[in-house]
Amino acid sequence: MANVKKKTVFFCTNCGYESSKWMGQCPGCREWNTFAEEPVAKAGGSGIKQRRNGAASRPVLLRDVSMEESGRTKTDMPEFDRVLGGGIVKGSMVLIGGDPGIGKSTILLQVCRNLANMGLVILYISGEESLAQIKMRAVRVGGAGENMYLYCETSLGDIRETIEEMKPDICVIDSIQTMFNEEVSSAPGSVSQVRESTGVFMMLAKSLGITHFIVGHVTKEGSVAGPRVLEHMVDTVLYFEGDRHASYRILRAVKNRFGSTNEIGVFEMRRNGLVEVPNPSEYMLSGRPEDSSGSVVTCCVEGSRPLLLEIQALVAKTYFGMPRRTAAGTDYNRVNLLVAVLEKRCGIDLGACDVYVNVAGGIRVNEPSLDLAILLALYTSYKDKVVSEHMMAFGEVGLSGEVRAVSQAETRVSEAKRLGFTTVILPKSNYALCQKTEGIRLIPVETVREAIGIIGRQ
Repeated sequence: MANVKKKTVFFCTNCGYESSKWMGQCPGCREWNTFAEEPVAKAGGSGIKQRRNGAASRPVLLRDVSMEESGRTKTDMPEFDRVLGGGIVKGSMVLIGGDPGIGKSTILLQVCRNLANMGLVILYISGEESLAQIKMRAVRVGGAGENMYLYCETSLGDIRETIEEMKPDICVIDSIQTMFNEEVSSAPGSVSQVRESTGVFMMLAKSLGITHFIVGHVTKEGSVAGPRVLEHMVDTVLYFEGDRHASYRILRAVKNRFGSTNEIGVFEMRRNGLVEVPNPSEYMLSGRPEDSSGSVVTCCVEGSRPLLLEIQALVAKTYFGMPRRTAAGTDYNRVNLLVAVLEKRCGIDLGACDVYVNVAGGIRVNEPSLDLAILLALYTSYKDKVVSEHMMAFGEVGLSGEVRAVSQAETRVSEAKRLGFTTVILPKSNYALCQKTEGIRLIPVETVREAIGIIGRQ
């Protein structure tokens, strides 16, 4: 009998785009040479068959659905609970991504320790480290609870049997790229393996009510490696941001079915693990230079939390034919746009100058409320003027040089007052709502020229 050729398809290893033939450039993510050939998974595999045999397989009338929501479980880490929307929801799936060494395993061990101390049964499954390595990290971050079990395994079949037998309250998978499903012939970490493994864990989470935390590797662009369907299948997607060589870490939710996607948690990496930063504004402004030009404080809002940040700008004469533009922590194209507004609307020639803009502290913010502070920082660096250390500015800037209103202006002004700032330059459209805040001077402006004039007269 002639050998039957196995059917194969091509997957993009960067974004998971599927094609019946090889292509040089992926239509999904526009990356080159990222397609890999993999055999098609068997029909009726791991997760689908089990879900058909599950209990919740019959349609239910909408009016008969109970709205009683089970309470959230606190992790004793307020910053982590904030990002999750108030705590852990039973039976949910949480995907955590981030650069290598950023602290994904560390924070999960700390969360598991706290939950184990509360009496919950924890199963920590690792496919990358040995039991001794995990124990060493657990001791470094403060030990582990009595109900925390470690399991080093990559076979999805064995892991599934263990979870169904133990029925833990919390299950941690570190990482999803190391899991191997025997029913799929491709290598661990491939698109097919990641997709099938996630489907099995999703079935276990929903059918048994077990909360799953899944660690995912990231690509060079910073997104979770594997197919995009991985992010669609889970309930919550968290990303760890920050330079692993710096002390701070930011945990950001980019998807959350049980809460806001704008909340962030701020942590500081220390010798004994990650420590929460309850007052990130004060932390971000620590070490701010005095009597230095090109430094302006502004306020952005992440979810319900206002953050005071220092915008630094350096304008220097260029010695090359093409002036250089650099932006760290904010959008590069936005900085170029603001430089053009400063030249056209304020008559300041920066065509022969190098321009460098930096958001101090390493945090990355793309909120348009930073526009006014960036323009003022560029102006003061160009004129070598010093902005008062007790002054803050925020506002969106349009192409005509107008200063537009921003959201939650009252929250920004209140945060500035709380940290000892005495003067705030803000859009005139927001002035009426912020007048109720006493003990701080508000200076409304309509155009960039007005704001620059105020800085020039101080």
